[in-house]
Amino acid sequence: MSETAVDKIFRALMERIVTGDLPAGEKLRQDHIARDYDVSHVPVREAFLRLEAKGLAKSIPHKGMRVTALEPTEIREVIEMRVALEVLALTHALPRHDADTLAQVEAARQACDAAQDMVLWDRCNRQFHTALLQPCEMPRLLSAIEDLHITAARHLFVHWRDRWTSRIDSDHDALLEAVTAQDLPRACDILRRHLRRVS
Repeated sequence: MSETAVDKIFRALMERIVTGDLPAGEKLRQDHIARDYDVSHVPVREAFLRLEAKGLAKSIPHKGMRVTALEPTEIREVIEMRVALEVLALTHALPRHDADTLAQVEAARQACDAAQDMVLWDRCNRQFHTALLQPCEMPRLLSAIEDLHITAARHLFVHWRDRWTSRIDSDHDALLEAVTAQDLPRACDILRRHLRRVS
């Protein structure tokens, strides 16, 4: 399925907000963005609505659309929600994995390990977790998890961008091994530990 102008603008702005390139409080100027992407204001407004739905931007009366601030205290809650929801998704996804879906998880794992900058690593890391959980076939659950991934990524960039280094993620390797072996208890234990390790 081809990417629409709305998709393209939303994804670009989301990544800039997540990485901190567009900081909290920054005004999102509809006319400038429309000009940058050579589109009318309509797809820009639609992209803004998507950002607002994800909690990344907020329309403020008389001030326009602004990037939302991060709450330093929310990361603990986000991590615990990710643990609960991702373990639930993995419980339903694991029996449905096949050679094709496992190949997608493996490709994302390799890309994550090979990433040489944090922006690429974050994108690949989210792809790994998405590929791992996608077979659960629970779209509302996956949508909620995606929102938590975005919030967690914003916190990671704030606290780790200056200290990030490329590395092999042994948890990802162990997770894939457990899922391939259809070992649900072990896979869930690894996932819980993995998600809490970043706190």
